[in-house]
Amino acid sequence: MRWLLPFLMALAVAADGFVQDRFAIGLWVPPLDTTNRTARYRELRDANFNLVIGSGGLERKEQLRLCERFGLKALVPPEGNPSRPPDSAACWGYLLADEPSAAEFPALAGRVARLRQSDPGRLGYINLFPNYASPAQLGTADYEEHVRRFVETVRPGVLSMDHYPNQRPDADTREAYLRNLETMRRHSVAAGIPFWNFFHSMPFADRIDPTEAQVRWMIHASLAHGSKGVLYFCYWTPGKGNKGTGEFPKGGAILTAEGRRTRHYDEARRINAGLLKWGPTLLQLTGEGVRSGTTGAAESVWSGSGIRSLSRVGSDPESRFLVGTLHHRDGRRAVLLVNDGTAYTAWPTVAFDGDAEVLEVSREDGSAMPVIDDSPELPGLQLSFGAGDARLFLLNPPTPR
Repeated sequence: MRWLLPFLMALAVAADGFVQDRFAIGLWVPPLDTTNRTARYRELRDANFNLVIGSGGLERKEQLRLCERFGLKALVPPEGNPSRPPDSAACWGYLLADEPSAAEFPALAGRVARLRQSDPGRLGYINLFPNYASPAQLGTADYEEHVRRFVETVRPGVLSMDHYPNQRPDADTREAYLRNLETMRRHSVAAGIPFWNFFHSMPFADRIDPTEAQVRWMIHASLAHGSKGVLYFCYWTPGKGNKGTGEFPKGGAILTAEGRRTRHYDEARRINAGLLKWGPTLLQLTGEGVRSGTTGAAESVWSGSGIRSLSRVGSDPESRFLVGTLHHRDGRRAVLLVNDGTAYTAWPTVAFDGDAEVLEVSREDGSAMPVIDDSPELPGLQLSFGAGDARLFLLNPPTPR
């Protein structure tokens, strides 16, 4: 029954803190266009986002009005009299800090505690460094200590970090991203709170412009660890004035600094549409851990994951997968199977554990239906995966005879 512990702990936190009621699909740098904010927030909603972080320079009352109109939630900068919080259902909470040092944790703990007293139910949102930050930035000897001290000192309602893995042909740091997600998973489960994370949807510094498959992989790796929110960096291209200069000279976020849609807009719209349908199920899952291996790996690699074996079909090349093992709130097991390759499709033969009934959660409507064999003329169960793609399964216990 260890899967039940995080949910019991979350109920205790919810008594005076934030309760997440939907899977979060959020963004950094909301629309900066001052000429037609209504159209810009409609455009944001149409890309299937549901959370706006920061104001983009918009007055709080106007931003919350727009978010209410388009069914969005917002984390707004704190302002004004804390004893008179905004009267808006769109306000999920307040953006308190981004990438604080451990030296700032005691002061942030005080702010979070005062917020819970003055505005119960709203989140005091703080985003942490990634695990490649230096000890000088972290204010601790290592990343593990940084996250542990943050959780113990601040007692946040959500654990969040940003990590932008390099996916260059000559440099691949995705393993560090997976380790960071595992750190978030462990500490969020222990504290009984959700975790979210930022990933990049634009080029900057030595990070190349990600493909749709690479964006899918970053999101699906997060979900495999039990994330309850994925956050795009960035929606609107940040820059000096409206020219995309300064730290991000290439531009290329979901919208340019001038407000023009890039290819990432339709990519995000497609990806986010499926996440919205998966969302109610994802909110009920707790991550147990993630395995990785190839279609030629021994069955012992997958033992206890919900997958018995993954094997290749005929002359297909060997493929690598991430297997996220999760538990549903109702006691069922869940498996998120991720194609770890971002350049090629994969089409493995999959055997699940035991004789449980296997259901797949649809990206079309969120329903759970018996899994369908993609190659019924071949022996076993074949499942197809696009590059960086994933499929979500629920394992019903066998029906008693």
